[in-house]
Amino acid sequence: MTTLHPFLAHRLIGTGTSVFSEMSALAAKHHAINLGQGFPDFPGPPWIKAAAEEAIAGDINQYAIAHGAPVLRQALAAHYSPRLGRDLDPNRDVVVTSGATEAIFASVLGLVNPGDEVVIFEPFYDSYVPSIDFAGGVPRYVPLRQPDADHAEWWYDAAELEAACGPRTKLILVNTPHNPTGKVFTRAELQHIAGLAQRWNTLVLSDEVYEYLTFDDAEHISIATLPGMWERTLTVSSAGKTFSLTGWKIGWVIAPPSLNAATRGTHQFIVFCSATPLQAGIAAALSLADDHGYYDQFRTEYSQRRDVLLAALADAGLPAFAPRGTYFALADIRHLPYIDDVAFCRALTVEAGVTAIPPTAFYSEGHRELGRHLARFAFCKRVETLEEAAHRLHRWASPTAQAAGKC
Repeated sequence: MTTLHPFLAHRLIGTGTSVFSEMSALAAKHHAINLGQGFPDFPGPPWIKAAAEEAIAGDINQYAIAHGAPVLRQALAAHYSPRLGRDLDPNRDVVVTSGATEAIFASVLGLVNPGDEVVIFEPFYDSYVPSIDFAGGVPRYVPLRQPDADHAEWWYDAAELEAACGPRTKLILVNTPHNPTGKVFTRAELQHIAGLAQRWNTLVLSDEVYEYLTFDDAEHISIATLPGMWERTLTVSSAGKTFSLTGWKIGWVIAPPSLNAATRGTHQFIVFCSATPLQAGIAAALSLADDHGYYDQFRTEYSQRRDVLLAALADAGLPAFAPRGTYFALADIRHLPYIDDVAFCRALTVEAGVTAIPPTAFYSEGHRELGRHLARFAFCKRVETLEEAAHRLHRWASPTAQAAGKC
């Protein structure tokens, strides 16, 4: 990279092109159904878009206050006060950002000093590590282990997490529901993490963008609601996943002023503010969602999509771990003749016309082997799209395809 781009700052060396860009380009080249990137192929609710259109028509088009338009901060405070069990102040406890990715980046940059350690569970969302690196922090990795005879769900080794924490730990980064495993952290696990945060006087950044996407009897719990954790937790979420409007890039951080000052301080110099009319649209989304019965319908429709994808993968000989949350599923490919997940995902795109993401991109070098036998599929697509993907996977996995060496 240094030869091709000799003027880049050192912090960018090694970042390269994201796996999403690579696989999406390959999908486009081969006219594949892209189940790699996590964005819907269906429109967001019309009543939310109408609110943004009304704001544009009403000339609500100038800069918003840096930390968020008052109408959205008020809606967020009203929405999260009962969920977090406290009376939130829209002027002090809420910061609006340009998506959850910027919320995470701004928070990490505002909290982490060079040499500070940040504990993250892996596999991880791909922006976490660059955020830590840009701040000069040191990532400490704790792997999530796949279900086995002793564990019905994805799990972490308590001793490994405890060993990763210490006097230099500034931040523990938690993602629940978890991308890409679909794990929903249990109350007991969150209590364990909270105990370590209090023991080492460290902070928690909780990425909860899939907070409304839980299945079966899984319960989403915000770690900020546990005793003693409001004062040391930044809760991050966004509108993109919940309302199927990923391109709007409206996210937020809920935290006490002593913590969200870090987000505000960096956010104002990264983007200054987020799109004003789109903030008005999301304020309407939060205010009207219950009246539209939106959240129950949201979960019901995604449960159907999940079931279609899981059945398609099983039919194609790609057994997957049923996710408890998010809109991703990890399939096990260890029985297939591919050297790793990257080779499999490339071959599947070319041969089957279906694209997945290789999860090794979400692991540190030391734990990359844990992801080499997996492939991540997204089911945030129309049922018709998933059914066409199922048809292609079935054809690819047929005896004829196997005899041709394609499976």
